[in-house]
Amino acid sequence: MKFSKTRISALALLMLPFSVAFSQNNMSNDQQAQVQQFTPITTGVSFLSVAPDARAGGLGDASAATSPDLDSQYWNAAKYAFMNGVGGASVSYVPWLRNLVGGIDLISASGYYKIHDVQAVAMSLRFFSMGDVLIRRDPNDPGYNVKPYDLALDASYSRKLTKNFSMGVVLRFVYSDLTGGYSEDGSYDEPGAGVGADISGYYGKEVDFAWGKGFGAFGFNISNIGSKIEYGDYRSSAFQPTNLRLGGSFKMPFDNYNSLTLSLDLNRLLVPMRPTQSSVEAKNPQMEGESNEDYSARISTAYQAALDEYYMMDPMTGIGRSFTDNPNGFVGELSEINFAIGLEYSYDDKFFGRFGYHNESEALGNRKYVTFGAGFKLNVFSLDVSYVLSVTDTNTNPLNNTLRFTLGFNMGAIKQLANNDAGKDSAEDVF
Repeated sequence: MKFSKTRISALALLMLPFSVAFSQNNMSNDQQAQVQQFTPITTGVSFLSVAPDARAGGLGDASAATSPDLDSQYWNAAKYAFMNGVGGASVSYVPWLRNLVGGIDLISASGYYKIHDVQAVAMSLRFFSMGDVLIRRDPNDPGYNVKPYDLALDASYSRKLTKNFSMGVVLRFVYSDLTGGYSEDGSYDEPGAGVGADISGYYGKEVDFAWGKGFGAFGFNISNIGSKIEYGDYRSSAFQPTNLRLGGSFKMPFDNYNSLTLSLDLNRLLVPMRPTQSSVEAKNPQMEGESNEDYSARISTAYQAALDEYYMMDPMTGIGRSFTDNPNGFVGELSEINFAIGLEYSYDDKFFGRFGYHNESEALGNRKYVTFGAGFKLNVFSLDVSYVLSVTDTNTNPLNNTLRFTLGFNMGAIKQLANNDAGKDSAEDVF
């Protein structure tokens, strides 16, 4: 079974760790040594790790503890309990990996409703289209197109437990169809499906200055805790991108109109590394007097056993294993933490300018980029735009020039306009 060259490149990037593990036999010794230092973590439904909204996209993907907004469902659902409006909704669009190939898009929508000022419920939907993929049985087969896609449907509940602290929980259904039902032998390939959950917390407190009000916050979110995604049998299963995110932010006012917010997020996948043949060899060195043929056979058996253990591992065991399986030991485990820093300038909480930086270890993917963003917010709606600029290889990095667009709506203000009552204070205080 073969895919068209350009389309399989996009899918290969989404599942890069799989391709690294199987390509070493065709490499020189120097190339293999370089690959052994490249140890990305493999997950299924990787679209769950793609930031859907333009505000966080402009802050380098730092949003665990920023001020509550309409897209808090993805970053920290506990923030919804601190929203000032009675309800709102947003729609976001991300043309993904356009430097690599066209037709890959992430479309998301979210909305919340506030209950008795201390509780909130929210829902969101994310749809990730991978475009058209051409499948061939052999080089002479004209093939036909399939349209792989993933989607996730979320529902959350958040509540203030004290005046300054809230917690939230998200329940999620994930569906993934990568082949459009196609298989090489003509049988039907079942799509993958699974369930997951997020647990989050948010602490926020106003800080009074003589020239205005500041705000400090801390947040955490453990996301995508759930079942593995399985496409037919256990050897096709994949972990969801279970993730721990910790963040802090502080808003400093300059006067009654101008302020600057600094945000910092620390982020780590809680997913075990998929075994590679080189990692098995490192744990099983060749014994004295052992022939090369016997050693190769022993390594092959040990490698298959390690793969079976990995594929059969349950998600909770995988979370625990993720803290101890890096081949570089404790230093390697620390390198799995990436960070994001964001700066947001606000004028009268209506006009915004944003800048961010995101850093990831070279061994885990080397996603290093700066981001820029802008937004404005009126009584009824808001609009945000962000842009990604890679700081590694700008000519080949597929994330370079990524744009995000988010349009938000304040349901309370819309209702007041419909009732010809736009002069009330609650319509002026949007989100």
